[in-house]
Amino acid sequence: MTQRVLVVEDEPNILDSLSFLMKQAGFDVRLARDGDAALRMVESAAPDLVLLDIMLPRRDGFDVCRTIRANPEWKDVRIVMLTAKGRKPDRRKGMQLGADDYITKPFSNREIVERVQRALDGGGPPAG
Repeated sequence: MTQRVLVVEDEPNILDSLSFLMKQAGFDVRLARDGDAALRMVESAAPDLVLLDIMLPRRDGFDVCRTIRANPEWKDVRIVMLTAKGRKPDRRKGMQLGADDYITKPFSNREIVERVQRALDGGGPPAG
C-alpha cells in the first residue's frame, strides 16, 4: 500500500517542489497551506507522515505537532519538521514536542526524500 504524506507549507514554490519530490518518490501526497487545514486533513484521514513547516498561518507547526502528539489515535503518524528556524532551541523544542526529525532549509532534494523514508521506516534523525 502506498504511504501517505501530508506536506504542510505556506510558500507556494516550496509546496510545489516538495509535492513533486514526494510524488516522484512514490508517495500519495496531500497538501495543506496552514496549520488549521493540516489538522483537518489529519483528522479526516491520518497520513503516515506529516512534512511540517513551523512558520505557518493560523496555527504554527509547533502547535500542529503538539496537537497531533496529544491524540492517541494519531500515535503512528510520523512528523518531520522542515523549517528555516535552525537555531538549537527551535530544534530542541520541535523534538521535545514529538517530531521524529527536524530538517532546516535550505535542504537537498535527495536529503529530504531519504529522511522522510527513514522516518517512515521507523528510524530517527541521523546522528550529528
